[in-house]
Amino acid sequence: IQSMSRKGNCLDNAPMESFFHLLKIESLPKIRSCKDIAEFTCLFRKYINWYNNDRISNKTKNMSPVDFRTHALAT
Repeated sequence: IQSMSRKGNCLDNAPMESFFHLLKIESLPKIRSCKDIAEFTCLFRKYINWYNNDRISNKTKNMSPVDFRTHALAT
């Protein structure tokens, strides 16, 4: 079942689609080298940790998400 907002557009899926797009773009060579589901799960967990804690983004003023939250809470 496709997820839709009340107006009938799928904008509520945009954040997850963006995340999975980045996952595929940034990890595809590593994903292809996985031999089994356990290896893929380990790779996926490492990517989630990196994405949530270390990834630098223009949206966060070239800071990691942790640094950006710390900076925002300090001001």
